[in-house]
Amino acid sequence: MRIARAHVLVGVDEEARLAGVERVLSALRKKLAELGLADEVQVVETGTLGLSGRGVVLVVYPEGVYYAGVTPEAAEEIAEEHLLKGRPVERLRLPPQAPVVAPRRLLGRQTRVVLRNCGLIDPEDIEDYIATGGYEALSRALQRRPEELIREIKSAGLRGRGGAGFPTGIKWEAVARAAGPEKYVICNADEGEPGTFKDRLILEGDTHKLIEGMLLAGYAVGAHKGYVYIRGEYVLSIARMERAIAQAREYGLLGEDILESGYSFDLEVRPGAGAYVCGEETSLIESLEGKRGWPRLRPPFPVTYGLWGKPTVVNNVETLANVPEIVFRGADWFRTLGTSSCPGTKVFMLLGHVQFPGLVEVEMGTPLRTLVYELGGGPPEGARVKGVLVGGAAGAFLSPEDLDVRLDFDSMREMAAALGSGAILVFDQSVCMVDMLGSVLRFFRHESCGQCTPCRVGTDALVRLLDSIRNGEGDEGILELMMEITDTMNLASLCPLGQSVALPVGTALSRFRGEFQRHLEGGECPRCRQSEGALT
Repeated sequence: MRIARAHVLVGVDEEARLAGVERVLSALRKKLAELGLADEVQVVETGTLGLSGRGVVLVVYPEGVYYAGVTPEAAEEIAEEHLLKGRPVERLRLPPQAPVVAPRRLLGRQTRVVLRNCGLIDPEDIEDYIATGGYEALSRALQRRPEELIREIKSAGLRGRGGAGFPTGIKWEAVARAAGPEKYVICNADEGEPGTFKDRLILEGDTHKLIEGMLLAGYAVGAHKGYVYIRGEYVLSIARMERAIAQAREYGLLGEDILESGYSFDLEVRPGAGAYVCGEETSLIESLEGKRGWPRLRPPFPVTYGLWGKPTVVNNVETLANVPEIVFRGADWFRTLGTSSCPGTKVFMLLGHVQFPGLVEVEMGTPLRTLVYELGGGPPEGARVKGVLVGGAAGAFLSPEDLDVRLDFDSMREMAAALGSGAILVFDQSVCMVDMLGSVLRFFRHESCGQCTPCRVGTDALVRLLDSIRNGEGDEGILELMMEITDTMNLASLCPLGQSVALPVGTALSRFRGEFQRHLEGGECPRCRQSEGALT
């Protein structure tokens, strides 16, 4: 068998599938065969290559030339011109200043830990993951005592990447100390926040890393069963996870007596039904038990009374994907990244009015300005940044004066904001803030489970008040009433859905108050209809 002289890595994720990546792959392979290059050029289906909104993206190595918006016809042209004649197709080539599309090295301010393998390996081949050092952390951990593993995670200072930032090691320790032999590990891959798809791309790009992270969590807390609760719309994520679980069982990495250590652990995928509230851990647990996805009263907390009343660890995808790297490289290494109180990196989705939207990973504490201008390339020519919504619909609206804030849990909290889901939506002067906030509130009204009155009634009241503002009806007292309602929801709602409305409403009204006042004075602005449905 001849050694390939070139590799074509094709990003295969849900976005690429919608753009027709299967037809592109078929055309590319057929053309390579016609040109007699089938043995010389290896085509690899991999996870995301980092860029969003550009259709099918592929990269040709060893040159490292990226192409976007690739059609079947373009794939044939790339095969003939670039792979046969050595002439890159310039009209399809991504510009070199697109830093989100370079997984092989650190570009700009990116530091890849969680995304280290994404876009480089075949996520459906366990051998590719093992070749990168995969499951080595598990092998080492099984030779240590579980409490040593927990101490490592605590020493690393890993905080949950689902939004709350709770220390992972403390959560694991509570489950390990909880009474009873039956315990569970749950991966929260529901990811219902608008503009958020980082967990999906991690699942699609490095599936075995999540499995290894769950194995390590299970061993640390004494659990022998884990569940991956994946949003039902994530068809490719579900398929790849089920395939990876089967491969891991075949290799003796799941099931009984793993690596002859005496430890047993198995995984199961459970698709969710698309309810936003099931991203909250107790609602997720209720759904897993076959009940309606309604939040539970707390306490008791899942660490003592979780799935079927047993002690349960619930971590999200990004949190668990950090664990193999920490166990393999050590807590001291992890603390060299990020800040003293928020070590490590954070994965963000950079969206909206930037030149290079996509998936990026930077150290905790990186300024927001760096992501918007260095990694995203700033707004298109002729446009100016009007604001940024950080953290998804439940996040905070920031103004251009806030762009130097550092993206870590503590820095964001100091300015009454939050990292949330990691979505960063940049918008320019064409967007109406009244309509933007309306999109957020309509989303929350639609997704409220209705169990508690403050959220059920409050979200509807906020939408009605916002519509009055949009139509220029009422006076500035409406703005004060909206704040009173969100304060009540924050204090009295049963779960974070109702509580989190206060953040987008409060930051929008405080940082962009003049725009709301102008609506009350003069009615609908011309930008409303342009930006209608910005988040929906």
